Amino acid sequence: MNEITILIRLLVAAGLGAIVGYERERAHKIAGLRTHALVSLGAALFAIISTGAFSEFLGKTNYDPSRVVSNIVVGIGFIGAGAIFKQEKIVTGTTTAATLWIVGAIGAAVGLGMIFSAIFAAAISYTILI
Repeated sequence: MNEITILIRLLVAAGLGAIVGYERERAHKIAGLRTHALVSLGAALFAIISTGAFSEFLGKTNYDPSRVVSNIVVGIGFIGAGAIFKQEKIVTGTTTAATLWIVGAIGAAVGLGMIFSAIFAAAISYTILI
């Protein structure tokens, strides 16, 4: 994968994350545009690294690029947990945590070249939120 393709994927991932984050920011939630854009961008970069940086090891070792992507889910789950608050009998932040999770998946999809699917998922997510 050439550098221009990588740069485009990173920009698309950040942009799609920002779109979902924009709604959260408009709703005055704890994680907004910047947080969602960064989560999506980071997931895309990890996905790109997992497939591009170690491609020379495919078939030669036990290297499995899906391990990196699967750990994106774990890492974002940790971030999302920080967005959930419990105060007496009221729990808030679960929707924001879910949006962080979905923008992680959107970013990973873009990083892996599944751009149309990522755009569609971002559009569905934004529609659900509004």
